[in-house]
Amino acid sequence: MRIVIFSDSHNHCSLLKNIVATHPDAEYFIHLGDGERDLQSLAGAFPRKRFLFARGNRDQLSQKPAEGVLECSGKRIFYTHGQYYGVKCNLHKLIARAKEVSADIALFGHTHQALDTYEHGLYIMNPGSVALPRDCEPSYGVIDITPAGVATHIARMKE
Repeated sequence: MRIVIFSDSHNHCSLLKNIVATHPDAEYFIHLGDGERDLQSLAGAFPRKRFLFARGNRDQLSQKPAEGVLECSGKRIFYTHGQYYGVKCNLHKLIARAKEVSADIALFGHTHQALDTYEHGLYIMNPGSVALPRDCEPSYGVIDITPAGVATHIARMKE
């Protein structure tokens, strides 16, 4: 099962459309916030795809939840934007919340900096920003869950 993760699109929906078109085999697309309007446009353009969303700090009028849990292929995925967990300082609160919901994978955005690591028994990923990266090139994340295990990676986009 393939899951594509993006965050912080900030009104750059065309970038998201390119990502979705690049991954026709993905089962889910998870947007980690700061782009609810982008996600609405994306869902309209790809009505047969499954999209999940966590409200970000720039999605002020959103009624969407600030976090969620997806269960698939025997794994629990916790996803959030990250602002409520102090992710710009450290990941302690995020990890604690992921463990509280028995997650195997923790996803967050907000920092605009990509991160892909395995710590404390958790796969932890921040896909960076597809529109306004603070580290290098725009990026998004890909997770493959197979019978052999979990594989994660950050995909870099050329500007």
